Amino acid sequence: MFRITSHHSNKELRMRAQIAQDAARIMAEEGVNDFHAAKRKAAARLGASDTRNMPRNVEIEAALRDYQRIFQGDSHAASLERLRESAQQAMRYFEQFQPRLFGSVLKGTAGGHSDINLQLFADTPEEVLLFLMEQEVPFESGERMLRFSEEQEQLFPSYRILANEVSIELVVLPLKAIRQPPLSPVDGRPMERASLNRLTALMVQEEAELPG
Repeated sequence: MFRITSHHSNKELRMRAQIAQDAARIMAEEGVNDFHAAKRKAAARLGASDTRNMPRNVEIEAALRDYQRIFQGDSHAASLERLRESAQQAMRYFEQFQPRLFGSVLKGTAGGHSDINLQLFADTPEEVLLFLMEQEVPFESGERMLRFSEEQEQLFPSYRILANEVSIELVVLPLKAIRQPPLSPVDGRPMERASLNRLTALMVQEEAELPG
């Protein structure tokens, strides 16, 4: 008779779950927006920095949704609504670049410290840069690493602006990328993105589903 054994011990699995839960709390309460940074910080606090059984990003995202629902409730809903309204305004402002919302504001896991993440599409990044300069919009330049396949990873120019006291990241992609979304850093699948019309429809739908 043989016995099927788990690859990971119960102790390791409990620690993995604890890291996921603490990482979720760090993201919700401390404004850490990066999954890798949050899980490393959580592991260090739990004295498990050397563990090889780290939770996957999708596990942390699930724990984050639970934390926000249980501990933040109405305050999280109000914060998310404010961020999405700011995203709508920004998408109207950058309408000529066919903006697509992505990240935590779209997925509903954004907290009070979260950025709004937009992808803009242009023949050249200089088009967006020129627009910002012509409109006299203060900005900071940066880069965002995106992956389109297991083999294809690329840096794209980004600009960070401040509107309504909210930080907005503008990632500039070539026009062809509007039909080929990059892969999500959470689950490795094609990234969820939303046009202004889709975001508006989502907000209307969620408001209609509210109780009472």
